[in-house]
Amino acid sequence: MSVSAAPDVPRHFSTFLAFDFGARRTGVAVGNRLTRTATPQATIVAEGQQARLEAAAERVRQWQPDALVVGVPFHPDGASHENTQRARRFGRQLSARARLPVYEVDERYSTTEALALGQGRRRAGGAPDADAAAACIILEQFLRSIE
Repeated sequence: MSVSAAPDVPRHFSTFLAFDFGARRTGVAVGNRLTRTATPQATIVAEGQQARLEAAAERVRQWQPDALVVGVPFHPDGASHENTQRARRFGRQLSARARLPVYEVDERYSTTEALALGQGRRRAGGAPDADAAAACIILEQFLRSIE
């Protein structure tokens, strides 16, 4: 997982909302530049592009971040695939709707890493919420990449 290059992020941007895009479940995390940490939020469970986008836009209204971060998946060799394009489209659409910049992070293995590190936060029923934990990992990766 990596950010292609250190992104040019204005210094006054301090709060970020991150999404680990998925067709059925989209992990969400909020974090800030000062602490360089992320906190998991309730995962968006929505089928269909519009329902997912509306739920994400509601989170943006709730948190009022300075910018958004979207995890973009790739094959292990770095090649893009169908979900790469879906995640990028989600980011573009959310950016247009929220009128906020979106920064992309290569999120290969973020869900696997979240489970392996035991960072899966617990949801109702005691099962780890790997999607929210993956969103935290994506956001913390991004926060470490900016000054």
